[in-house]
Amino acid sequence: MPAFRHPLRVRFNECDPQGIVFNANFLTYADIAITELYREAVDSWQAPMDKHGIDMVVAEANVRYLAPLRFDEELELVVSMTRIGETSTNTLVAIERSGEPVAAVEIRHVVIDAASRAKTPI
Repeated sequence: MPAFRHPLRVRFNECDPQGIVFNANFLTYADIAITELYREAVDSWQAPMDKHGIDMVVAEANVRYLAPLRFDEELELVVSMTRIGETSTNTLVAIERSGEPVAAVEIRHVVIDAASRAKTPI
């Protein structure tokens, strides 16, 4: 499956006093990317969850910072599903500026039953 791509521009409020994107915002970028992937693939993040009575929760997140991003720079969020297991998925969001990597965010989501909140098969 080819990677999903979503463009974004750094907003002023995402930057620290030095004018560089605050580190926690890279997780926000990954969340935006994954949400847009689901919107493109199945109309919304919530649609398959409601249909099957499930939810997905973040069990693990890792960010590798490679270069700074600054206000008003254009970036591209490149999403790849790296693993679909029995009860969890792993997603890699590469954050690129002009085709060059600036960060890599790896997220593991676990699928749970919406009512009981217990882990459940996908």
